[in-house]
Amino acid sequence: MSHGTLPRPRPRPRPEKTEERPTPPPPQRRRKHWTKRGNPVSGLGSVIWLAIVLVPIYAMLSASLTSQDKALTGNPLNPPTSPTLDNYNTVLNSGFGHLLSNTAIVAVAVVAIVLGLSVPIAYVAVRTRNRWSGLAFRLFLLGVAIPAQAVVVPLYLLIAKLNLYDSLLAVILPTAAFAMPVSVLVLVGTLRDVSEDLYEAMALDGASPQRMLFQLAVPLAKGGISTVVIFAALQAWNGFLFPLIFTQSDGPRVLTLGLFNYVSQFGVNIPALLASVVLSGIPIFAVYLVARRALVGGLMGVGGK
Repeated sequence: MSHGTLPRPRPRPRPEKTEERPTPPPPQRRRKHWTKRGNPVSGLGSVIWLAIVLVPIYAMLSASLTSQDKALTGNPLNPPTSPTLDNYNTVLNSGFGHLLSNTAIVAVAVVAIVLGLSVPIAYVAVRTRNRWSGLAFRLFLLGVAIPAQAVVVPLYLLIAKLNLYDSLLAVILPTAAFAMPVSVLVLVGTLRDVSEDLYEAMALDGASPQRMLFQLAVPLAKGGISTVVIFAALQAWNGFLFPLIFTQSDGPRVLTLGLFNYVSQFGVNIPALLASVVLSGIPIFAVYLVARRALVGGLMGVGGK
C-alpha cells in the first residue's frame, strides 16, 4: 500500500432479511349457533302468519267450487269432492259486468282526482318555506285522524243539496277526499328526498315552478306516485260505507254492494257469495302484483329526511 492512499473501508455485512410474518387477524367472537342456521323464532312466526293468511283463502276458494247443498255440511278445509263452476256462472249471469264497470269507473276517477290534487299540494308543502304553508299542511293532515263514520251525516246533507245523491259522483268525491291526507303524506316524504341542488340548477336555467314540478319532481317521485295510485285504487275498490249511504238504485251500484244480491230473506247463497268475492278481488290483486315494489318503496319513504 502506497503512502498517498487511504485504506478502503471494509463493506459492512448486510443484515439478513427476515421474513415478515403476517399479523394475525383479530379474534372473532363466536356467534351463537342459532344465528348460523337462521332465527327459528322468526321462521316459526312467518309460518304461523302464512297459515293465518292462506287458510281463509283456501277455504274461500274451496267453498266457491262447492254446490249450495254441500256448503254447510262437512269440514270447510276439506277439498270439494265434486267441484263445480256453477257458482261462477251464477255470478257472471247476475249483472257482475255492470258492477265491475261501475267499480272501475269509481276507482279510475278517484285515482285521477287524488293524483291531480295531492301532487301539487305536496310540492308546495315541500318547496314553500313559510309558516303558513306548514300550518296548512298540518291542518290538511288532520283528515287522517277523522273517521268517515263521524262525518257521514253532514256529507249526506251536502250531497243531497248538490243533487248528487244516487250517482257515481256521490261515491267518487267523498272517497277521493278521504284518500287525500294519506296520499299527501306519502308524496311529501318522497319529494323531500329530491336534492335541493337539482332545484337550484333548474332555477338557474330559468325554469318555472311548473316546469320543475313536471320535469323534475314528478319523474323522481315515481315510487311515491305508484304508492298513491295503489292506495287510492284500494280505497275506491273496497269502499262500502259511501256506496251504501249515498246510492240506492241498481244503476250506480258497485261490487261491494252487489254482494247483497246473494243475501235473501231465507238464507245466504254462500258459494255464490264467495265466488263473487274471488272474482272481485282478481283485478285489484293483479294491480298490486304489478306495482308491489313501488308500493313498498314509497311507504318506506314516508318519513322523509
